Amino acid sequence: MTSTKKQTQVRLDPDVLDAGKGAAAARGLDFNKYVERLIVEDTTGARAAGMTAAQRLIEEHGSFLDDLEQQLDAPYGRPHPGAAA
Repeated sequence: MTSTKKQTQVRLDPDVLDAGKGAAAARGLDFNKYVERLIVEDTTGARAAGMTAAQRLIEEHGSFLDDLEQQLDAPYGRPHPGAAA
């Protein structure tokens, strides 16, 4: 069976390649499928729509989410909400 997909070559810095492979694995995708999905999402507007929705959620419910985070973190003594662990 022949594929209609085209092959290309991309040159990436080793750390970028490792990060991409890690991100792909975290999503249960092989690297090629991950890159394909990124391109499709970027060129169809799907990524922009998702980012817009996320921004709207933060604007509308950000203070509630911050309060909730503080309440959930309180038993563990985390002094700053959103701080890296």
